[in-house]
Amino acid sequence: MSGVKLDKIVKRYGNIEVVHGIDLEVQSQEFVVLVGPSGCGKSTTLRMVAGLEEISGGTLTIEDKVVNNVAPKDRDVAMVFQNYALYPHLNVYENMAFGLRIRKESKESIDKQVTEVAETLGLTDYLERRPADLSGGQRQRVAMGRAIVRHPKVFLFDEPLSNLDAKLRTQMRAEIKRLHKRLGVTSLYVTHDQVEAMTLADRIVVMANGRIEQVGTPMDLFNNPKNIFVASFIGSPPMNQIDAEIDVVEGKLFAKFGDHRLALADSKELGTHCQGHKVVLGIRPEHILTNAQAEADPETATNAIPVELDLIETLGSEALLHTMVMDRPFVVKAETHGDIAHLEKTSAFHFKPSMISLFDKETGDAIDHPAKA
Repeated sequence: MSGVKLDKIVKRYGNIEVVHGIDLEVQSQEFVVLVGPSGCGKSTTLRMVAGLEEISGGTLTIEDKVVNNVAPKDRDVAMVFQNYALYPHLNVYENMAFGLRIRKESKESIDKQVTEVAETLGLTDYLERRPADLSGGQRQRVAMGRAIVRHPKVFLFDEPLSNLDAKLRTQMRAEIKRLHKRLGVTSLYVTHDQVEAMTLADRIVVMANGRIEQVGTPMDLFNNPKNIFVASFIGSPPMNQIDAEIDVVEGKLFAKFGDHRLALADSKELGTHCQGHKVVLGIRPEHILTNAQAEADPETATNAIPVELDLIETLGSEALLHTMVMDRPFVVKAETHGDIAHLEKTSAFHFKPSMISLFDKETGDAIDHPAKA
């Protein structure tokens, strides 16, 4: 299997630089997801790996071979596109076999490979159909099958599920995860959907404005975002944020905002000489306790702020409680236990000091981030 290494990769269109010298190493058999808002450079980066975009600077290596000037067909990568890119006049079998025929493989070899992959993807009954006669999910499976039969060194996925409805996206996510587990091929996957990124990736690369903000496992990015951008982008709903300042009382750290004050965990970076330091509190919706939950947790009994609920969104086993804190939307995710009556009585939110993230107000960087240790 093959690894992929991007060393100070740059992309320019004329005088405009859109990817700014990014460094990334994808290990053999790893599934890495590039995620970020529209225009952040993730698809451009993927297309440079595929050879569909010229690299303006830096070095791209696949399986220890520099491929900057290697033609796309000679890189031994397979790409699955957002719009499927199937040949409308060919049936499923012919679409999947096309690349193998270009390689001039034998009819017996082609038939064997297409049949095996079609069975794996549940396409056996559709081999004689043309793309127009298939659903969106079936077309995407055909596109994946066409890539799989080539046995490439690297799979590249460019937002392959964005044209599918919610139910199909969930099904296809599971299928892609199973296929990667079975095939073990190095994979680079681009999406703007952070839920896709969290569920599929071994590691996630968060991009913004043509730069890499943070690379890590899904849970690392969820629990230890490097800056406010990552904290806001990863998580659904995203991390709540409150502007505050540090208050030191008898050697203990507190965050003051409005008429409220929350106890904080000890900070190696801030120490006790940071009175008045401007910070942003980051608090995940999943890490906040309601009145009923706090009763069983003495740590949160006095660490609370009073709230008045604006809205409760019921999601079945969970509900989202909406309110405003310091003129900012503030959301809590809570379990319903089959009923929301107990949630409607919520009058305060409670916080564990260890679950509160701190960010420097001026730089946006996380305070006491593990990477700084």
